[in-house]
Amino acid sequence: MSTNPYAPPTANVEDVLQANESPPIWNPEVAARWSLLFSPIFGATIQMKNWQALGEPEKAAQARQWALGSIGFFALLMVAGIFLPESTSLNLGSRVAGLGLLIAWYTLNGKQQVAYVTAHFGKTYPRKNWGVPLLYALLSLVAFLVLVFVIAFVFGLLQGDA
Repeated sequence: MSTNPYAPPTANVEDVLQANESPPIWNPEVAARWSLLFSPIFGATIQMKNWQALGEPEKAAQARQWALGSIGFFALLMVAGIFLPESTSLNLGSRVAGLGLLIAWYTLNGKQQVAYVTAHFGKTYPRKNWGVPLLYALLSLVAFLVLVFVIAFVFGLLQGDA
């Protein structure tokens, strides 16, 4: 069968994103939910990667700042927990502060991506697999706990010598 000589020309554009077509990204709503377990560091990092894939470098930089700020926040909590005397009010205060950080991140930054993805792509867009990010988050959590234990152990040894 021959082709129609009067048909309009065609082009192979399978690799070109159309106006309302999304690259594969992680679901930003699910990233926020996982942040309840893995902290805003996780959610901000996932959303940073999503913004990069969506071609939004300024928003990716904001998400990166939230991730780095959250790391600093938890490092300060760790240091405070080691050097300040143990008390239930300090325990409660650090938990409330962590929850406050999570709420602040989601309110000021996290939900922005949820709204963006919903407005531009709805519920139908290619989604990335959660296996690797969740594995990294779990390994990071274990490494953080080991670090806290080692620092507290060394600090306890130094206190015993004094």
